[in-house]
Amino acid sequence: MPPKLPVGRVPVWFYKPVDLLGAGFVFVVFGALVMASVRGVGQEVHALKPSTLLMSIGFQLVMAGVVASMVVRRVGWVVWLGLRCPGWQWVILLGPGSVLFMWAVFGGLQVSGYVEWMESLGVETVQESVKLLQKSEDPAILGLMAVAAVVVAPLCEEVVFRGYFYPVLKKFAGFWPAVICSAVVFASAHGNLTAMLPLFIFGGLLVLIYEKTGSLWAPIAVHCCFNSATVIVQAAARIYHWQLDAMP
Repeated sequence: MPPKLPVGRVPVWFYKPVDLLGAGFVFVVFGALVMASVRGVGQEVHALKPSTLLMSIGFQLVMAGVVASMVVRRVGWVVWLGLRCPGWQWVILLGPGSVLFMWAVFGGLQVSGYVEWMESLGVETVQESVKLLQKSEDPAILGLMAVAAVVVAPLCEEVVFRGYFYPVLKKFAGFWPAVICSAVVFASAHGNLTAMLPLFIFGGLLVLIYEKTGSLWAPIAVHCCFNSATVIVQAAARIYHWQLDAMP
């Protein structure tokens, strides 16, 4: 029998000191990607090719596979990620509710002058993925971007960040340090300084949802809803020629 959890419903009993190396590997890999994205700021969207997006999708799948291989030999997928969720119906409310909450966060940042302040510092205010949705004229790129955002990212990022990186830190560093550190790494991995604050909040929200439900299905669903809403809004803006304010 696993020991009783001191906080939340995310199990940590099967993690071992070797997993600290795994968490360090995740940190180093995404840190290197952040540095590469910073050096690549300003690249025009028309310079990107479908093969680049396919490589990005492949990278996310590989990272999810690597962390999974470190855990599933000890416990099954169901125990590891809480995939047998008895309260799955609550996900129906959690998804849209979380999207509305994050839109309120974005609206608050917009009204507060946060985006204008970041612009005054010469910081890019729009993520590269959003730029692709806004400006690319290549149907293949738009289709791959939509699949990556709506399907691949919610699955792979939740397995890596909430499914592995967070619970390892929870076991060896404690609940709140794990929440903060995992949210920082998650936000940084998206490679946009302006988006750091709202994505940090989103990352923390996803952890709390995971702890509340005990199932990774919940943050996966919320992440999917959030990214889907972004894709839908950007698609509608292109079709109806809406002028959207710069948002992280």
